[in-house]
Amino acid sequence: MSIPAETRTPPGPIDDRAGLPALGPQGTALLRLLDETFESWGVSAGARVMTLPPLLPTADLARLDYYDNFPHQAVVVAPLDLERRESAPFCCETGCFPCDALQPAALGLPSASCYGVYLHHQGQAVPSDTLVTVVGWCFRKEDRYEHLRRQLGFRMREIVALGSKEHAQRHLETFGERITAFAEALDLPLRKEAACDPFYDKGGSKALMQRLAPVKHEFLFGDLAISSVNTHRNFFGDRCSITLADTGGPVFTSCVAFGLERWLSALTQRHGGWEAATEAVARARSVL
Repeated sequence: MSIPAETRTPPGPIDDRAGLPALGPQGTALLRLLDETFESWGVSAGARVMTLPPLLPTADLARLDYYDNFPHQAVVVAPLDLERRESAPFCCETGCFPCDALQPAALGLPSASCYGVYLHHQGQAVPSDTLVTVVGWCFRKEDRYEHLRRQLGFRMREIVALGSKEHAQRHLETFGERITAFAEALDLPLRKEAACDPFYDKGGSKALMQRLAPVKHEFLFGDLAISSVNTHRNFFGDRCSITLADTGGPVFTSCVAFGLERWLSALTQRHGGWEAATEAVARARSVL
């Protein structure tokens, strides 16, 4: 796959090898156009637009089993320990601070935008048809990085449903159909496949239910998942004590996710460059 020239960066600490590529003006404009499109889908359905913090307490993420289920992806943040910094200075050879120079890591970089939504609503009672949309920087440690396809830091737009079981399910059906229609208008061949995220203990009854009725479906361009629709049943409602305003029971949640840089990769590969990809998105927006 050819890489648009403007996104290539010279060798250095921030480049494709580190999973942190840069976008030039054309790539940035297309990313914003896509994000505005997906955000508008949520807003037109009644979603509240929110901005959530880029860091979350590791204690909260641990309570959601994040570090048990996704330890291979986890990235945490630690401030410098100023009292110990002189005895454990920055190492120019490795390009790293040693562990002894750091305070304990009490903050985590989330791998998906929706975690902040559930933590923000913890302890609250919400209407049975609640929708929220957010975009955020997400971070995943990977064995290897590929330009725009697989990155350490990337942006994810999500539309999140909190409420009744029926509301959470309708949310996935509605936006799954919308993704399919958008891809057809873009002349972007996608296939929908069941996937599996370990939200539940592998040996538990909920895990068995997940195997029988998958909680996640991905929309793939070739071998690249660029969007997903996910149901968590009442997992986050239970863990975050989010209840239904009318019944007092735990909420059900579901989310629709768009990996923005992955959409850029798929569109530029399909249409041959930034200009043609941007024109394709503009045409698709005009007919949907």
